[in-house]
Amino acid sequence: MTVAENSPQLKESQEELFSILFIGDLFGKAGRRALELHLGRLRQLFQVEMVVVNGENSAGGIGITPAIANELLQSGIDVLTSGNHIWKYKEIFPYLESNGRLLRPLNYPPGAPGKGFIIHTTANRRRVAVLNLSGRVFMDPLDCPFQAADRFLDKVRLGRDVDAILVDMHAEASSEKGAMGYYLDGRVSAVLGTHTHIPTADQQILPKGTGFQTDVGMTGCYRSVIGMKLESVMPRFLRQMPTHFEQASEEGTLCGTVVSLSLQDGLCRRIRPVRVGGYLSATHLPVAR
Repeated sequence: MTVAENSPQLKESQEELFSILFIGDLFGKAGRRALELHLGRLRQLFQVEMVVVNGENSAGGIGITPAIANELLQSGIDVLTSGNHIWKYKEIFPYLESNGRLLRPLNYPPGAPGKGFIIHTTANRRRVAVLNLSGRVFMDPLDCPFQAADRFLDKVRLGRDVDAILVDMHAEASSEKGAMGYYLDGRVSAVLGTHTHIPTADQQILPKGTGFQTDVGMTGCYRSVIGMKLESVMPRFLRQMPTHFEQASEEGTLCGTVVSLSLQDGLCRRIRPVRVGGYLSATHLPVAR
């Protein structure tokens, strides 16, 4: 059961926690503006030690460029994850090889540029592994993400090698994301879904202690069809005609999730969705300390 922010259980607990903010599917200019506007405040309010962002749609709504990746990593983001759109711009191929803070899904076949995980050390010396996986249902037929996760966890174990393991499960099917959550329950700190651009309301702590949410949601403009202008999308649905998608440019909503983890075992003690700005209903934010 998820523990509410001001729950008596939390007040009675003296267990030391540390928090990570994960931000979903950064979409184009609207998403980057929302991130720039809200990230500093959220980092302070939630006292997070680390920020992870899925950045695969940050360049015009599809893909990411080296220039945008550098901009994001210099803005206070510690690690960028991605998904099936990571290959949009060819110039990102060598960048993936040279900058390990931008990940591509681990379960791409051998020989794909870049890496699917990183072990990042925070300013407080917490060792946090970030693992990027891609689903296969209604998506590209990649290697099995479940086996890829097993191979990683055979080498890197929670509590032995790292203080936390955060998994970005980039997948279309909610069933596949849920299956991954339960499959990794107790072995990782959190499994947080991306790709569908819609925040789900099922944030919870699974029975063995892993935080889970089917989809964190898009950070971008929600007066749109998953980030694209209505008029650029409608011909595809109404007349089955090819069309050029254009990113929506109105005010964006930052969607993310904060997981608070135990320093004793690295498992999740609290999971809180975050929505701020734009057109979605905002979530409750803590009072600044």
